[in-house]
Amino acid sequence: MIRQSISLTTPNDNWLNSLVEREEYHSKSEVVNDLIRKARTQQREIDFIRAKLVKAENSGFVHQTVEEIRTEFKEELRRNGEL
Repeated sequence: MIRQSISLTTPNDNWLNSLVEREEYHSKSEVVNDLIRKARTQQREIDFIRAKLVKAENSGFVHQTVEEIRTEFKEELRRNGEL
């Protein structure tokens, strides 16, 4: 594992220490690694959603009203025997 030296503000250090003291984590390093893992997961989810939005935008915009779209979906569900 790579060792790093980081500087923390007093409130952040206090918060990390409190998590370790409450035995939610064994060390401050464990907390930081968990936070980084969660941030990386969140970034992957954001990237996935962003890609879906770009794909949707590039496919064109619909000029139907909400009611027309709803009716179209209901008709399709009826045809498929799902409604």
